[in-house]
Amino acid sequence: MKSRIPVVLLACGSFNPITNMHLRLFEVARDHLHQTGLYQVIGGIISPVNDNYRKKDLVAAHHRVAMARLALQTSDWVRVDPWESEQVQWMETVKVLSTEPLNCENDTCGHLPQRLTQKRKPIFRGISDMDRPITGPELKLLCGADVLKTFQTPNLWKDAHVQEIVEKFGIVCVSRTGHNPKEYISGSPILHRYRHNIHLAREPVQNELSSTYVRQALSQGHSVKYLLPDAVIAYIKDHNLYTRDSS
Repeated sequence: MKSRIPVVLLACGSFNPITNMHLRLFEVARDHLHQTGLYQVIGGIISPVNDNYRKKDLVAAHHRVAMARLALQTSDWVRVDPWESEQVQWMETVKVLSTEPLNCENDTCGHLPQRLTQKRKPIFRGISDMDRPITGPELKLLCGADVLKTFQTPNLWKDAHVQEIVEKFGIVCVSRTGHNPKEYISGSPILHRYRHNIHLAREPVQNELSSTYVRQALSQGHSVKYLLPDAVIAYIKDHNLYTRDSS
């Protein structure tokens, strides 16, 4: 593993609420990158979107961050970074990825954004000093195939931003039912040009679970047990979120 390129996976999104499938993205992506023989995934970061994204039914960021933290209590390598959610305004994904780099001790995080390495808990939990890579890790965007499809939606993404994401950082895309990521890549000149920097990871246990379905189920009083971590379900109940009566 020492000779492999160290990687940190960053997932941006609403996480409204976070589900077990969001957590599975990280596990599937890590397995895939390790199987290439080229990479060592040393950390994962969940970055909930800012409230000013103003998506329908989006609950306050402090709730979404709290639920994500509860969901990750059992993970020893993925954590939540609230930085994006705490900004004054909504941040485009490329701006979340592209912040000033900071050189750290032993150059272990030389290519990580400064906000991820300064005054925050280290993302390298569980890695002993002798196992730490010598070179700085690469930061890659982690997403599902449905997000890859949105790159083709007119006026949703700026071409310059898409190019910077795939050229400078790279993407790890996990398959989803009903989506064909290879088709999305071949249909986009930018994605096709940088296809070598897009890693397609196959989720062997296909599942159509989404936050949208969870919100609908909760609003109808249906059970969502085993779709979300129990601690997240308890938080939703305690704070009366996603019900017909909640604001």
